[in-house]
Order: sequence, then structure tokens, then C-alpha cells
Amino acid sequence: MQIGRFKFASLTVALATMLVSCGKPSETKADRKETAPRTVSVARVELRPMERTLQVVGTLAARDEAAIAAQVAGQIEKMSVDLGDRVTTGQELALIDTASYEALVRQSEANLTRAKASAANAEQTLKRIQDLQQEKILSASELDQAVADAKRTQSEVKSAEAADAIARLNLGRSRVRAPFDGAVAQRLVAAGNYVAVGDPIIRLVKMDPLRLRLDVPERESSAVQPDQDVRLTVDGDTNTYTGRLARIAPAIRQTDRMLQVEADVPNPGTLRAGLFARAQIIVTKNEEALSIPTNALITFAGLEKVVVLQDGKAAEKTVTTGRRSADWIEITSGLKAGETIVLNPAGIRTGQPLTLDAKTR
Repeated sequence: MQIGRFKFASLTVALATMLVSCGKPSETKADRKETAPRTVSVARVELRPMERTLQVVGTLAARDEAAIAAQVAGQIEKMSVDLGDRVTTGQELALIDTASYEALVRQSEANLTRAKASAANAEQTLKRIQDLQQEKILSASELDQAVADAKRTQSEVKSAEAADAIARLNLGRSRVRAPFDGAVAQRLVAAGNYVAVGDPIIRLVKMDPLRLRLDVPERESSAVQPDQDVRLTVDGDTNTYTGRLARIAPAIRQTDRMLQVEADVPNPGTLRAGLFARAQIIVTKNEEALSIPTNALITFAGLEKVVVLQDGKAAEKTVTTGRRSADWIEITSGLKAGETIVLNPAGIRTGQPLTLDAKTR
């Protein structure tokens, strides 16, 4: 019985030894696989010119807005435009009792013609009396009367000319015209309504260019200057629009410590006044910044890292980023110019051997 137990124990030890011996080669292969060099592409950390921008928000507004009011009293004969219609400078918008004002012009023309005829007759009478007075046929008092009549009729001509000018002016004002290119934002009357002088008829807005009104924080206000370029986007639109800073308020608002600025934005027809906009004011176009390619950055759990090539092995470094362009990212801390970083570093571990591909070798 004891001999049997001894044989069983010996067999167990032998089997365990064989299992350990069989496991060693597989572990060595796995270790070799983990430490196998990985071929990578690399780039240098370098100084590159980048834009420096201010991120601000604002609202698009009409470039100009006016309530077009009646300049003469009368009944609206015709409305030529309606809500949303585009108009050009000088285009007819409405007619106000034009028949009456045309009649007044004809009356003023007749009055002016009569006044001119009276003045011409008085001038001829004066000339005859002057000739007769030289021959001592007429008295001095008759000459004085003729001179007075000539002056009076000349005054009547001037008065008739002024009345005719006013009549023609009112006739022109009876045809309401657009003072600038724009769009009808509101029609306030209809044909048949009576309007007095000063009553609004149409609200007109100028849609190109639009005003982009922005609020810049006080700490950034010193960097804002006229003629700086502005980029903006609006909700629901994938396009990026551009404008130019045109107006800057002279003082910081005391209520919120903001500086109001305005940019003129050309409108291709897709923008509307009142839209909320996210904008970038381009403060500097070519300011040097320590930069890396965008595909060298790893972001995980809120941390930003890169993989640096050191002595042929990978080493992770935590970095802080700043400005971004389509292909480059600014590094504000964590790297120095000239360091070699790995592109597309996903899956690389610290200490892993690296070899360069043929393109970057």
C-alpha cells in the first residue's frame, strides 16, 4: 500500500514538471510579441505661423432699417410691394392720390404762365412810360406807378414759380420710392387706406451687407482693431461666412464689462437679420506657435497626450493645447521645439521599441 502511494506521488510530480516545461515556450513567445518593434511615422515639434483668434458670439442685424412714411396726405391708390419683396433704390413702392397732385401741378403751371404774362406786360408798359417821360409827356408819378407794377408782377412770378415747385415736389412724393436697396420687412397699409403726412407705410431693411454685432470681453478688448477679418457660422447652416470689423464702441459697457463691435458681412442671400452667430475675430494671422500635426495627439479621459521617440523607444507625455487649424495644433506646455513625436500613436505603450518607416527614416 505504501509503495502504491509512493508511485502515485512520483507520477503527480512528473506530470506537474511536464506542464511547467510545456508552458515556458508559449510565455517566451508572448513576451517576444509584446516587445517587438513597431514601425511608425514621426514628425518634429516645430514653430509654425498660426492665426490667433477671439471666440465671441453675437447677432446679425440689418445694415440699415427705415420706416418709409407718407410725405403727402391722401388715399393709398396702389401698393406695389408686399412682405419679403426685394426692392432697389428708386423703385416705386406705393401711390398716394396721384390724380389730385397731378391736378395741382396743372393748376400751378397755369398760375405761373399767367404771372409771367402779367410781368411781361408790366415790363412793356414801364418801357413805354419811360420813353414818354423822357419827352416830358407823362408825369413822374405815372413813371413811379409803372415801376411799382413791374416789380409787383416780378414778385408774383417768383411766388408762382415757388408754388409750382412745391406742387411738383408733392406730385413726386405721392409716388413712394425706396431710398435704398433692401427687402420689405413689413407692409403697414393697404390700398384704400387714408394716410396723413408722417404715417408709416412700409418698413424696409437693407440686407446686404448685414451688421454682425459682437460683444468682446474687457480682457480681450485691447486686441480688437478696425479692419480685422471675422469668420462666423450660424445654427442650421454648414457654411462659414466672412466679414470685416467696421465699427468699435468708444467705451466698455459698465453693466457687463463688454466692448461692442460690429462687422459688415456680405450676404449671399442665405443669411437673415436676427440670426445668432458664433464668430472668430482674427487678431493675428501669422503668429508663431509651437505646433504638432493633428494626428499626433491622443485624448483619453480628458487628458491630452503625445508619444515621443526617445532612444528608439516610445515615451508618453502629457501636453496642453491651444489654437487649432485644420492640420496643426498649438502646444502651450509639455513639449519643446525639435522633439520627435509619433504620428497615429494609438496602441503604442511606453517603452515599446520603435522603428521608422521608409518615408520618415
